[in-house]
Amino acid sequence: MFRLWESFPPARFLTGLVSSDHAIGFLVLNVSLVLLGLACWWWPARRGWAAAVPIASAWVVIELINGVGHPAWSLLQGGYTPGVLTAVALLPVALLLARQLADEGRRAADDA
Repeated sequence: MFRLWESFPPARFLTGLVSSDHAIGFLVLNVSLVLLGLACWWWPARRGWAAAVPIASAWVVIELINGVGHPAWSLLQGGYTPGVLTAVALLPVALLLARQLADEGRRAADDA
């Protein structure tokens, strides 16, 4: 049921880059992504580093692709595909962050 790498070619490709055992590759990639996100939030974002905006913007792009790609894949497959529920759940978070980044950009431009 949750073997995304078996049904989604990009996931199969990415997990294969990490390990010949796709389950391990999937686990490593996902744990790494979560840890990277937490590290980026903990240091650049919380400390107001200049790199925080580009990092958060990259996360928004990744989540928008994820949030559109998974449902599109499910529609093409004609039913549920692994990852679609979390993708749909994270899409509003990505949109909210995109709005906050845009508001921050407007405030910075007004202050300049």
